Formats: sequence, structure tokens, C-alpha cells
Amino acid sequence: MPERNKHFGLYGARGIKGHEAVARRLDALAGYIATPVTARRGLLARLHYLTRTEHARAAAREAGLAVTDRTLKAWLEGKRSPSRQNLERIERAYRTVRRENVARYLLARLNREGRGTRVEIHPLNQSHVVRPRQRVVEFRTLNIRHWDRIVQAWASGDDRGLDDAWVDQIVDLGSQWGQYEYVTNVGFAA
Repeated sequence: MPERNKHFGLYGARGIKGHEAVARRLDALAGYIATPVTARRGLLARLHYLTRTEHARAAAREAGLAVTDRTLKAWLEGKRSPSRQNLERIERAYRTVRRENVARYLLARLNREGRGTRVEIHPLNQSHVVRPRQRVVEFRTLNIRHWDRIVQAWASGDDRGLDDAWVDQIVDLGSQWGQYEYVTNVGFAA
């Protein structure tokens, strides 16, 4: 779309893409394990989550964790430690499987049987922009009723799809929607 900001931050404005802020908020709602994967406790928690059932093991394999049962058993018993590369694979597989598992729940929670969820859009941080170049971009609230595409793109890790789904939802802001492509935060309580 030609209306989208092409030179973001040219004058010192700070923020992130709106869909990235939504992804961060959905990640927070997903409730990931807080202990890092590099700590023994965090590693064990992730491995138990990924190996608890056959369905979880299959999902972990699809997400890129392709190790033998013998290796998994050695990691769980503490006889061996995963390499840094395997720790990254474990973390990526855990986040992918967790997103897929909570997506249906989040979708129902956010759609609220057609009532939707009120979203707060916090505008760019313009404190580093010189006074004559600052724009008036106010704090906005918006009710999003259709979260299907947003949650589906988030769960599958489709960044482009999430961006498109987010932009389709904020067009309700009228002619100002382009000003909210970059934000400091997007908040919603679901």
C-alpha cells in the first residue's frame, strides 16, 4: 500500500510495527515458561511439555526438534546436555507448539462470541523528533471483533500474514489508520 510509512524513524521517531506489538501481546497471553532454556529447570520444563504425549512429540518433530528418543532420555536424566544449537531448536519448537496449543483458546477469548476485544493503540514515541516535525498522533482505542486471521497468522509464525491481518483490522480508524502502522505498544485485556 502506498500509504504505508516508507521512511520510518527518519526524524527520530521510535516504535515498532503494529503487528509486532500484537504478536508480543499474544505471546504474553500464551504464558510461556519463564525460566530460560539454558537453566536446567527451564530445559526440563520445555522437554516435558514437548514429550508429554505422542501428539506433543509429533508436533515437536514438525516444529524442528528431530532427535532420537535415546537423546531425549539422556537430556531428561541429566546424563547429557544439549548443544547451543539444540537449545535453540528446543526453544523454537516449544514456542511453536505452545502457540498452536493456545491459539484456539485465545481465539475464543478474544472474539468473545462476536463481541470482540477492546484494543488500546499507543502511538509512536516522538520525544526525539524536533518540534516542527512532530505530528499529533493520539492514543486510540478500537474494538476488534474478528481475530481469526490475526491469531492464525501468529500461531503459524507468518509475519507477513499477521501484518496484513492487523492492517485490515485497523482500517476502522478512518484516514488516520496509516499513522498507527508503527506504535510503541498495543494493549488488550482478554
